[in-house]
Amino acid sequence: DRARRAMLLSATRRAVAVLARPLNRAGGRAISDNAEEEEKNPLHPWSGSVLPPLRVRTIGYGIIQNPLYNKGTAFSYPERDRLGLRGLLPPRRISMPLQMKQAMERMKALPTDIDRYEFLTDICDNNETLFHALLVKHIEYLAPIVYTPTVGLACQQFGIRFSRPRGMYISALDRGQMHACMANWPHREVQVIVVTDGSRILGLGDLGAYGMGIPIGKLALYCAAGGIAPHRVLPVCLDVGTDNQALLHDPYYIGLVQNRLRGDAYFELVDEFLDAVRMRFPDVFVQFEDFSSDVAMDILKYYRDDMCTSADREPVCVFNDDIQGTGAVTTAGLFSGLINRGESPENLKDQRIMICGAGSAGIGVATAILLALTKQGLSEEAAKKCFLIMDKDGALTSDRQSQLNKEQRIFMRDDVPAGMDLVAAADFFKPTILLGLSAVGGLFKEPLIRTVAKHCEKPFIFPLSNPTSSAECTAEQAYIWTDNKCIFASGSPFPAYVTPQGETKFASQCNNMFIFPGIGLAVAVCKIITVTDDMLYAAAVAVANSLTVEDRKEGRVYPQVNNIRDVSLDVACAVATVAIQSKLSKKFSEKDLPSLKKLIAAKMYNPLYVPLVHHNKNPGD
Repeated sequence: DRARRAMLLSATRRAVAVLARPLNRAGGRAISDNAEEEEKNPLHPWSGSVLPPLRVRTIGYGIIQNPLYNKGTAFSYPERDRLGLRGLLPPRRISMPLQMKQAMERMKALPTDIDRYEFLTDICDNNETLFHALLVKHIEYLAPIVYTPTVGLACQQFGIRFSRPRGMYISALDRGQMHACMANWPHREVQVIVVTDGSRILGLGDLGAYGMGIPIGKLALYCAAGGIAPHRVLPVCLDVGTDNQALLHDPYYIGLVQNRLRGDAYFELVDEFLDAVRMRFPDVFVQFEDFSSDVAMDILKYYRDDMCTSADREPVCVFNDDIQGTGAVTTAGLFSGLINRGESPENLKDQRIMICGAGSAGIGVATAILLALTKQGLSEEAAKKCFLIMDKDGALTSDRQSQLNKEQRIFMRDDVPAGMDLVAAADFFKPTILLGLSAVGGLFKEPLIRTVAKHCEKPFIFPLSNPTSSAECTAEQAYIWTDNKCIFASGSPFPAYVTPQGETKFASQCNNMFIFPGIGLAVAVCKIITVTDDMLYAAAVAVANSLTVEDRKEGRVYPQVNNIRDVSLDVACAVATVAIQSKLSKKFSEKDLPSLKKLIAAKMYNPLYVPLVHHNKNPGD
């Protein structure tokens, strides 16, 4: 092959060079002009692959059928011999770069993003290394296809497009048998689990088992952006039924055809699942994804605060991306936007923040910002006065106390008129920051945004709901209605806007992928016991500090997605530092802090084809 020919050519050139040298006094060829140096280093260094081989227990066609091991046409000829692949592959060897080029050409020729999503799924089902190599190299182009906004449509069409299961489907039928279910997973070391019950998929509502597309997409980003190896992640659908009548009558629906479990029956199922997880994978990081707001915060608090711990049960490290991840990445955007506005992140305590949406995401974001305000020196009561949170019935006010849950009551106001619409509320409160977490597409109308801009020269306009159809406004609308003065970021991607004067306004995406892969990487490498609020604050600061000078000149609020692996490493180091200082890392201590970045970087997965060798189960036979 090409590498072998290059090595032979290099050796031949060295031999010719030696023969061309003059004879020395003893009649031999001079080895070099520096005989003393040659005597110290008599051997020439070898320059070949240094990737250690991976031992596999299968051989022949089983290798090709396993997406973790399959390389397609990229298997070397020695590998084909030792793995029994001669005759099972076309004779020409095609390298990974050429495979990637071919895949991108085919994908870009497809008519829609959902077709590209299905094409990438086929690649992942056959060759996971190639899939993740594509995602790493083309992350900015592919992330919106693998995850939001395309994944929303993929979830809605999950049944009709279903061809091969990925991950685990744990259902109410498995009650009392979940420990046995977890034992069926073939990989022994799982570091990250993303689990959903399908009750609140993006802004699309209850999609039941069709919500499995979310954990699959999230974990693809964990591998590509966070450097977690694909055999160490596990997507899980916790199927407790669905209340979506369309799905209950869908002939292709793959989940339980029953209404959702509620109350004790539901929580007992969740608890049994997590008990089975902690028994099989004691150091795993469990991310809850798209659980409905009526259960999400209760589940997070129960397991995060170790209320589940007893004499015979160890705590499990949990994280809710909709609550904690969205909160941390939004806080990062506010810090970064303040810098772009010529201020300091410390000026966050001087802002007035109006949040439209009082579900788990809205309250989660408010809670994260509240923490940041208290860390900047405000009392909790003073910090609460910086917020006005709105839902479909108006502001969260004390006269509605009986209608609010305990998390919402933290932010209720007794000094705000009840029943105001959004425009009246904005005129009354005069927010400098407007956040949309309502999942109501087009909620931010022109009168609202112009009212906000009337009271603030450079307001923050952050429509954070996704997918795109649920975004409260577009980037173009926000810029036009604020006379191009707003600081903009959105939950879904929008194209750059060019002003009539020719100035390009880049629309930053407030994407949780800047947060959760780095947190998962830190937990996996450092074996962190629990993710604390201080770690989330450190993650937000790390993201805000990761922008380059060029990013800020372009008016970006978040770093460019192409730099996501560097951002994830920065986040992981920030989180791990807090964990170590708080004595919450099982693996590292403060003596490891000087070399922490190097230690974490060395554990990041890189999608490369490693040499494979067959490992006989019974080598003595």
